[in-house]
Amino acid sequence: MSEKKDQRESFIFIAWAASVIAMFGSLYFSEIRQYEPCELCWYQRILMYPFVIILGIATIKKDYRISLYTMVLSVFGAGISLYHYGIQKFSFLADTAPTCGRIPCTGAYINWFGFVTIPFLALTVFVIIFVCSFMIWKKTKEVS
Repeated sequence: MSEKKDQRESFIFIAWAASVIAMFGSLYFSEIRQYEPCELCWYQRILMYPFVIILGIATIKKDYRISLYTMVLSVFGAGISLYHYGIQKFSFLADTAPTCGRIPCTGAYINWFGFVTIPFLALTVFVIIFVCSFMIWKKTKEVS
């Protein structure tokens, strides 16, 4: 008889895999395509890159208590990504956006399908991590 696999294992692995893909994607854009990140991109990276290590260790150790922390961090990351996406796509936000330094935060290196930009990709990953973390947190509360 086989024991049913804990769904939390799948959720934590999905969150970790999403963070790994996001990290390598951002490195691809900056190191291979030579797109220099703006200041808001750096903030998103600062919040995204630790997920690779934190969720990687949690995946190996099956430590589901990490879900509360990853939920909080992903909310902050999603907020920055949403703001960054907003100043790229909405002129009324772009007009009032503070200067971001050498590289303007309003510029979009990519614009796939007319709406997919780098901040949109980051927002998608932060949302995936949040949803997976929430599901882990919810299922952990049910088990306790």
